[in-house]
Amino acid sequence: QVQVVESGGGSVQAGGSLKLSCVASGDIASTCSMGWYRQAPGKGRDILARYDTEGTVYYADSVKGRATISRDNVNNTLFLGLQMNNLKSDDTAMYYCAAFRPWAGCQPRYWGQGTQVTVSL
Repeated sequence: QVQVVESGGGSVQAGGSLKLSCVASGDIASTCSMGWYRQAPGKGRDILARYDTEGTVYYADSVKGRATISRDNVNNTLFLGLQMNNLKSDDTAMYYCAAFRPWAGCQPRYWGQGTQVTVSL
């Protein structure tokens, strides 16, 4: 089992910035990747950024150039960050961190409870 906890969400004006944080603990040696997703009201959960199995970073077009993902492994605990700049009202959503397991390739398996980001005009 892997436990995932996000933090750092909040309310911000358009054009502002936020840094989201995620901590993954437990059997992290069984994970093959980690990434960030978001889900806006009435919409599906979309991937924003993730590391692939070789460490290459992927960004969705919606955040490319405005988001930076980072990670660190300290004492068998994974820390994943997401710096979001130049926020827009369309960025309003619940943001989730996911730890991936090597199943059907490498798929998201463990999710946090989410952290809300609200961007006002």
